[in-house]
Order: sequence, then structure tokens, then C-alpha cells
Amino acid sequence: MNNYLRGFTLVITLILLQPLVKAQNEKFLQNPAQQDSIYSESLNEQRIFYVQYPDDYDANSTIKYPVAYILDGEFLLPTVHNFLGYYSGGFTPEMILVGISNLNNRTRDLTTTKITESYGMPYSIENGEAANFAKFIASELIPYIENTYPVTNYRTLVGHSYGGLFTVYTLLYNPELFANYIAIDPSIDWDNQKLLNEAKDILSTNSFEGKSLFMSLNGQLHWQNPDITINNVMDDNSDATLFARSNIAFRKSIELNQDNGLSLHWKFYPNDLHGTIQFPSVRDGFISTFQWFQMENTDKINSFETTNEELTKIIRYRAEKLEKHFGYVVPPYPEELLNMSGYMSMDMENAERAKMYFEFATEFYPKSANAYDSMADYYEKNNDNKKALKFAQMAYELNKADYFKEKIERLKNK
Repeated sequence: MNNYLRGFTLVITLILLQPLVKAQNEKFLQNPAQQDSIYSESLNEQRIFYVQYPDDYDANSTIKYPVAYILDGEFLLPTVHNFLGYYSGGFTPEMILVGISNLNNRTRDLTTTKITESYGMPYSIENGEAANFAKFIASELIPYIENTYPVTNYRTLVGHSYGGLFTVYTLLYNPELFANYIAIDPSIDWDNQKLLNEAKDILSTNSFEGKSLFMSLNGQLHWQNPDITINNVMDDNSDATLFARSNIAFRKSIELNQDNGLSLHWKFYPNDLHGTIQFPSVRDGFISTFQWFQMENTDKINSFETTNEELTKIIRYRAEKLEKHFGYVVPPYPEELLNMSGYMSMDMENAERAKMYFEFATEFYPKSANAYDSMADYYEKNNDNKKALKFAQMAYELNKADYFKEKIERLKNK
């Protein structure tokens, strides 16, 4: 089994090409988001949301995924999904995406305080119910998602504009709900910077240990004056720069309270507008947020000179690192990668290394028939038919496929 993997010569090739292959895979084109809804007692209405599985999701698998909750789901979820099609696996974990619809009552739900005037003009749109919308997410939506879909409790929140304002608000007032917050061009100018002023005390007195915030700012710093730049915008006191100044001031408040444990990634996009910044912010936001997830020591993994002892340490280190960040046990590498490395080592007559990779595959994927079948192949090649039969039988216990049954009979007759 898995002979097709033996043509590969370098592990790094798989690491680098895996996202590209996934993006071109048929599943990527045939994996539309599923619409679902629940009735919200908090909001007194039926709320629609969309659920997007990873492109290689297997309904028969027991794997659970981290989850990203995306505000303005109809618009922003496809962008996140497209990004993950290229970057998940090597740069970010595979995730289930929940796109929350905000087509109706968007301003009401995503703004943080009630106003009747904005920039000197009357403001009559219903607003200021972010606390109630956060209650809906915390007490109704998240429990429903975690009871219905194969997700873990490792969550990321993504929002743009008013959604970014809500994301920052949730970080400040409900930090326990999410591990990561991606606020794209957030409207922190809302209500004459009221949330910004509240944040100063919150950031200085509360702990945000283990929390991550990515925040972006678009390049149109002044409504009409192109001479206003990132270097002089804080010197301007007009309404035309309030949006940008609020964003920068919030960043500075975080930087003044670095001992609270919050990890901040902030980026300015001089060539983007408020309506175009979503795309680059999703890419940079997820990559910076999950920088710790990216594979390390690939040079040593690919080197024939690296000892099995050092490889073992590398694999153990990554497993411990992922568990620390996620809060639960996560396999350090995809099963296919461990399996492929084992077969490559067998082809190179490095039996000890092959055994090491196959043993890691059975350890981290104990419910995979394929992992035990590979161990059977290893022992058969090394003329230990008794152990080969044992692992073939273990594979058959997990998967009653004819392939495993025939393999057992063949080994018995050897």
C-alpha cells in the first residue's frame, strides 16, 4: 500500500506543494459553504450562518478542527476559505469556518454604544447592541457549533470595519471567547472613540495572556488630503483623520501595556482602501497569528546527516509546542507526511529511520488503519512475518476492507 508515495525524494517538496495541490484539487471547487441557522433568544430572531469544512474533510473521520468565526460571513468567508486553500497545512492549521450573516441589523449588532449623531450629522440607524450580539455568540452560537460540528474550543474571530470594532470590543470585554482576534480596519472612531478611551484602563489592569490580536489600517488616512501620511496623521485634529488616528492610538495603548500578555501584530496598507484591505489583511492576519504553527527545522528533516535521535527531538518538540498553543494534543505532522517519510527511508535501506516514522504515525494516528498497514509493510520487508501479521490484523480491526483481509491471509501462508 502507498507505493505511489515512493517516487518523492524530498520531504520539503511535499511541505511546499501541499497547499498548491490542495488549491487545485477538485474538492476545493466542490466544497461550498453550508447554510444553517438557529433561533436566538437573545436577539429574538432567526440567525443565519454558513459553515465551511476544510477541502479534504472526511465525514467518516473523527478529527476535530479549530474554528474561525467570521463576521459579515457572506462577503468575508469566501476570502478566508480561498486563503486557507493555499496556506493551510504548512502556514496555518486546517480550520472549520463559521461565517455569521450580518446582512440584517449589521449596525445594530456590531457597534458598541448608542449614538444619535455621527460626525455632526443626525444618525437614525439602530445601533449600539454589541453586548447583546456578543451574548448571542457566547451563549447560543458557540455551544450550537461545538455540539453540532467537528470543532474544538480553539477559536479565532475575524471582522472588518464595524466587524473589526466588534472584534476589538470582544477582545476587551470577552477575551475568554477566542484565542485570536483579527480586526481588519476596525472602526474604533465610533462614538467619538469611546471604546478607545475605555480600552486604556482595561489594557492596563487585565491579563490577556495567550491572546493574539492582528489589526490593520488602510492607506486613505484623510478623506481629501493626500499630503497626510502615516508619519504626520497624528498631528491632524480634523474629523477627516479620526478613523486612522483612532486605530493608531489603540495600537499605542497596547504597546504601552506590553506586560498584559497580549500579542499584537499591526500592519499599515498604504496602497489599499477601506473596501480593498480585507484580502491582504486576511492573508497577513492568519499568517502572523499562526506564525508559531509553521513547520520548523525542515532543513534538518531533509538532511540525510540528521540522526534519528535528533529527528525524534524535533518531532517531540513540535508536538509539545502545538499542544501548548491549542490546549489539547495535536499530531505534529500530517499522517501522509510521516507515512511518506517512512517509505522513503525504507527505499533508502534505512530501516531504523523507517521504523521511527511509522511508529510516530501509529502513535499520533492510532485510529488509522493505514498507519498500522505501513508498519506491517515494514516488518514484512524485514522478514518479520509474525509482527507483520500482527499489524495487518490491527489495520483490519479498524477497517474491514478486502485489501487488509487478503494481506492477512497472504502473511499467514508465508
